[in-house]
Order: sequence, then structure tokens, then C-alpha cells
Amino acid sequence: MGWQIGGLVGFWINYGINKHLPSNHKQWLIPFAVQLIPAGLLFFGTIWLKESPRWLLTKNKREQAIKNLCWIRQLPSDHIYIVEEIAFIDATIEEQRSKIGESFWAPFKAVGRNRSFQWRMILGGLLFLWQNGSGINAINYYSPTVFQSIGIHGTNSTFLTTGIFGVVKTSITIVWLLYLIDRLGRRNLLMIGAFGGSLCMWYLAAYVKIAGVKVSSDSKLTPGGTSAIFFFYLWTAFYTPSWNGTPWVLNAEMFDQTIRPLGQASASANNWFWNFIISRFTPQMFDTMKYGVFMFFASLMILSVPFVYLLVPETKGIPLENMDRLFAVRPARKAHGIVLAEIREQEEEFRHDAEGAGLSVEKTQMKTEKTESV
Repeated sequence: MGWQIGGLVGFWINYGINKHLPSNHKQWLIPFAVQLIPAGLLFFGTIWLKESPRWLLTKNKREQAIKNLCWIRQLPSDHIYIVEEIAFIDATIEEQRSKIGESFWAPFKAVGRNRSFQWRMILGGLLFLWQNGSGINAINYYSPTVFQSIGIHGTNSTFLTTGIFGVVKTSITIVWLLYLIDRLGRRNLLMIGAFGGSLCMWYLAAYVKIAGVKVSSDSKLTPGGTSAIFFFYLWTAFYTPSWNGTPWVLNAEMFDQTIRPLGQASASANNWFWNFIISRFTPQMFDTMKYGVFMFFASLMILSVPFVYLLVPETKGIPLENMDRLFAVRPARKAHGIVLAEIREQEEEFRHDAEGAGLSVEKTQMKTEKTESV
């Protein structure tokens, strides 16, 4: 999010400098410096971030873990929900320590012998194949070329259109972050975004084919060209709240605490690999395929719909401790409802037993300490 805002501000400053000032050192220095502002704010904001209760519990910093969890949930330490969550995390950590271990190589060994972990690694990597297959990085890196291919000509026009693309993308990202991701769920967002974005790309391909737009043309933008620009921004509206950030959310949620860092590293590596492949060949694709570039990206987007529907379970509202169970349920499209029902049943049983025993976090902590001392 920060890099999008910084890049957007930097772009508009760069646009104004290029338009009103002669070429000089400041034309690249000022836009670059402006993008450091959001990065700096993010850096200083980390000072007030709370450490993860799960991580603190794995490091035997129990008191701080309970304190942070109470702050996150806005509940007192003796609340049954806090007692329940701490107990579940404790049980999962103990199980992971006995099965996986805590050494540096333990996650690698766990993935090597566990097919469920391997499948999740593959699934997380393929999400970034589909993400880059939408054409987003081709547009991010070569947006002037893309806009010229649908009839936008002139340096100022292509820069302005590119800037509006950044505004649309940043604005919708805020809506996705604050509202859509937890309202519609991960699966629904991905499928809606892919289907709607594919239709927009097919329209752009049809327009370029029928209108016969050429990059070297000096003709003014026609009403058809205006409609093409509209569908391009509509594509942005479909893509941004779906495939832009949702694959990162899924990769952050589909792994338990033990192999989560390895899973995130794999996700980043896959993202940059597919990013490189698409961006490397985008200029050649526009030179040789013309309107076929839009057909190519449209086809990949529509193919991602059955991929998500059949293979990607919904992770919304599922604790990390239950991810193994979520990915064990078949079919994947029904796993979310089944696991949520199981979690509710477990919660009811735990709360009944805890209330009957007068259990609290303090008593649970004392019991754990006694067990460890023995």
C-alpha cells in the first residue's frame, strides 16, 4: 500500500516537473525522494506494532503474549475467549514442536515429508502465476505502450492516463483493505475479479482488432477509443480488490506458525519469478501479437476462475491452528463451512468445560509452569 501511494505521488510530481521544467537533475531526484516519505512513515510506524502473541508463546514470553492478545481482542485476560484462544495456541505449538521441531531446517524437513505442506506451497505459487497472468505488471511497467495500443497518443496524454490508472488503483485498494476482503471473502473476490477483468480484456482486444489502432497513428481518440479507456479502468476496478493483494493474504493465512516464514518466502519468490517472465516478454508481445496480447491475458484470467473454485479453500475466519484441517477437507469449495462448524463445536465444548472448572488464563499459566518444571 505504501509503495503505491509513494509511487502515485512521485508520478504526479514527475508529471508536473516534466511538463513545466526543462530537463535537469531534479526531474528524477524529486519524484524519487517523495516516494521515501511513505516508506519512512511505515518504518516509524513499526515502533508501535505489537508482537504476535503466537510468536511470543513460541519464545516462552507468556505474560507479554497474553497482554498483546488482550490488546488485539480488546478483552480482559480472564475472558473465556482469551482463555480458549490461548489454550488452542498452546496445544498447537506443543504438537508442532513434537512433530516438526524448532531448528532452522525444521520447516524445510517438514515440507519435504508432508504432502499437504507441499501442496500449499504449489498452490501459493500458482496464485502468483494467475496474478501476473492478468497482465498487471505488463501494465505497471509498460503502461504508455498499453495506452498507445488502444489509441492514446502524445507524451502528456499517456502520462496523464497512466496517472489516473494509479489513482483508481490506489483508491480501490483502500476500499479492499478496509471493507471488501473480510466481507466478500478471498475466494469470491478472486473469482469475481477474474471473470469481470477477463470480460474487459476481451473488449479491449476486440476494439484494437476492429478499430485497427496503430501505435504510430496520429489520429485523435474516437468514441470507441473512449469506451476502450473506460473498460481499461473498469478492468482496474475488477483487478485491484481481487488479484492485487488477495494472493498475499491467502499465502499469509494458509500456513501454520511453524512453516509460515518459509511459505511467505516461497510466495515472494514465485511473485518475482512470474513478474520477471511477464515483464521480460511484454514489449515483444505487443510488437508481434498486437490485440492478441489482450486476448492472452483475458484467457488466463478466465482460466483462473475454475482454478480458484475447485482448488482454493476459503480461509476467512479460520485460525492458523486449523489450517491443516482446512486443507485436508475435500472438496476445497466446501472446506470452509465444514471447518467452521467443527471450530464452533470445539469452542462450545471447551467453554462448557472451562466454565465448569472455573478456568482462567492465570490458572492455565500456573498449570503450564508446573508441568514444565516437572
